[in-house]
Amino acid sequence: MADQRTQLCPIAIQDLLAQPEGCRWQVEQPLAELATLTPVQGFIHVVAEGPLLRVEGAAATTVQLRCDRCLQPYEHRLEARASERIGLGIAGSDLEEALAFDAEGISEQLDPAGSFDPEQWLYEQLSLQLPQVCRCGPGCAGPACWGTEEPTIDPRWAALRKLQP
Repeated sequence: MADQRTQLCPIAIQDLLAQPEGCRWQVEQPLAELATLTPVQGFIHVVAEGPLLRVEGAAATTVQLRCDRCLQPYEHRLEARASERIGLGIAGSDLEEALAFDAEGISEQLDPAGSFDPEQWLYEQLSLQLPQVCRCGPGCAGPACWGTEEPTIDPRWAALRKLQP
């Protein structure tokens, strides 16, 4: 049975290698680097497979974003499900060995004498799900009008105004 943990603390790679069934974290807490409205809920499972770590996880939370169009805050549900393989350093400097790691779909390399940080990994997965353009919804009315007066035109653009038919 995999080592079951509740705290998202870094774990030494050597400790992971000593556990054939890996480590599993049950997550129900906020993340230090991600401002959320609800605790992050999900799991992370890490298993050492030779010179690789197989990391799988799923998590969900709610964040507050600001609409890029109307500037009003709104709640947005973040959900991430990821699976990746992380290399544990390359034993030699042989180019063929490095290319073999690349061919296996290795996303990054960790120092075998270092540690794996499950909180950082989860933060990265959730951050990748944040929208590039924040919109509160398809019915967004856009910026509010503050009056019925004709907007004043910057005098530097007055010459262009004369070109209008």
